[in-house]
Amino acid sequence: MLFTDRADAGRRLAEALRHLEGEDPVVLGLPRGGVPVAFQVARALHAPLDVIVVRKLGVPSQRELAFGAIGEGGVRVISDDIVRRGRLDASDLASVEHAEAAELARQAERFRAGRQRLPLEGRTAIVVDDGVATGSTAAAACEVVRAQGAARVVLAVPVAPPDAAERLRAALDEFVCLSTPFGFSAVGEWYRDFSQTPDDEVVSLLSRAADGPGAADGPRTGGDVAEEVAIETSGVRLTGDLTVPAGAGAVVMFAHGSGSSRHSPRNRLVATALQEAGLGTLLFDLLTPAEEGNRAKVFDIETLAGRLAGATGRLRDRTGLPIGYFGASTGAAAALRAAADPGADVGAVVSRGGRPDLAGTGLPGVRAPTLLIVGGDDTMVIDLNRAAQAALRCENRLEIVPGATHLFEEPGALQEVSELARDWFLRHLVKGA
Repeated sequence: MLFTDRADAGRRLAEALRHLEGEDPVVLGLPRGGVPVAFQVARALHAPLDVIVVRKLGVPSQRELAFGAIGEGGVRVISDDIVRRGRLDASDLASVEHAEAAELARQAERFRAGRQRLPLEGRTAIVVDDGVATGSTAAAACEVVRAQGAARVVLAVPVAPPDAAERLRAALDEFVCLSTPFGFSAVGEWYRDFSQTPDDEVVSLLSRAADGPGAADGPRTGGDVAEEVAIETSGVRLTGDLTVPAGAGAVVMFAHGSGSSRHSPRNRLVATALQEAGLGTLLFDLLTPAEEGNRAKVFDIETLAGRLAGATGRLRDRTGLPIGYFGASTGAAAALRAAADPGADVGAVVSRGGRPDLAGTGLPGVRAPTLLIVGGDDTMVIDLNRAAQAALRCENRLEIVPGATHLFEEPGALQEVSELARDWFLRHLVKGA
């Protein structure tokens, strides 16, 4: 079984957990990659979502061998057998625990952003991760959850090797796993998109889920429209997620890069920031599922730009609002090429880690104010963006995010991208902003 990304895995996993909906469960995601999966599970089960922060305690001379684990609330789970076999004394235990406790507190504060941990006493707790390899971290998390007072502990993952699944199934109240392939070597091989989950995404998802009942059902917009839409253009049917807050002054269309989709966690994080600023968003796929694996289609900028332009007309007819483009990687080239069309009526363009050079001779024709955002450590793409900036004849700016790489996975990097994009769109798209 192959998953598109963590959101897709979470939706499928939720269906296998429907029988727990009546138990009023609490869903707990393991950071970082388990939280996007857990968000979808909590959304489907109408359950509260929290993060389960656990630190394994490694034997000083053999760090990969854990003699226990600690969790929030002073919970300690210690294996007396490993302590005895490792000949660990009290000072050894205290030294390791002190260091891990400091990191546990830092992570919990970062992820929860000041919110209190959800109480688990007497509850059914569903611990969720994006997959397990050995299962040791997930097992430690389940022990900590039990020690925090959960009456029933369920571990749910999309994929695991058969031997780990067998061990976990025997040790837990319930173990739910969608796939246990015999050819297992790593969790990531069972995902098309297994890019790193940044801290900012974890914080955003937990914040959305904490807003109250139903908050996990979609982006925090408080708005009129939040639905999946189908757009017919250039002879194909494209699927997207349209969100328009009440009173929105404009809509931003997202054009994803190669190997990505409308479920991209990075672009969804940016979209949430735009929605919170009162902007509508449309995240949609420029390629059909059958085309996604075709490299020639992925880099056919003319075709992608044509589809984007066609979808723009359909969206304008539907909303009547000014429209901007947010493009990433090859999607940025498609956005710029579409904006260069003589008939284009696009109010602003933002490129994140883009390949504007692939827009070729179309660059001088772009009339919409254009912001190019590049990571400071993405040196090759910086050079490509500087060359593209020189070819642009519209109002433009190049912003370099210090210390960021191509995917902006570093702490705070995507937040800075979101703020830059938000300010650019508000300035150029929304009258009187």
